[in-house]
Amino acid sequence: MDKKPPAVLYMRYSSDKQNEQSIEGQRRVCREYARSEYDIITEYIDRDRTGKNDKREAFQQMIADSKKHKFQYVIVYKLDRFARNRYDSAKYKHILKQNGVRVISATEYLSDSPESIMTEALLEANAEYYSAELAQKTKRGMRESALKGNSTGGTVPLGFKIVNKKYEVDINTVQIPKLIF
Repeated sequence: MDKKPPAVLYMRYSSDKQNEQSIEGQRRVCREYARSEYDIITEYIDRDRTGKNDKREAFQQMIADSKKHKFQYVIVYKLDRFARNRYDSAKYKHILKQNGVRVISATEYLSDSPESIMTEALLEANAEYYSAELAQKTKRGMRESALKGNSTGGTVPLGFKIVNKKYEVDINTVQIPKLIF
């Protein structure tokens, strides 16, 4: 029986509105994908971390660990879990490649064919586009909420309270800011 090549799983979710179920779902799919072909030796998990930058502790640890040559593959649920920025994706895939490691998507088939170069580039561009478009829509929605006097999150200013998502003067604390100013 041939020995299966060593691989690691990288999983991530980006928002505090997501939870451990996101990781569990990614893990299940990745492990099913890897079952017959790869030996999963460890997992790297970033919770509540965007894929738009490289400020992800587990991700950085995985990149550093790749230099030890203990694994040959990084398996992700989708390429957008690896990165949502084409520059970071190319940069870190290059580092991994230098260390003899390849990134594989459990749900997006990419062969070694020349056509897969285009497919991978389109998947990465789509992930970056989605992230940028979502940020734009979120900012627009928050601006509209603020213009209507609705709370957009964060700390409630002293002298106010939130009632039905709208700011209202808090008669119990409104005198404090008046005294301060």
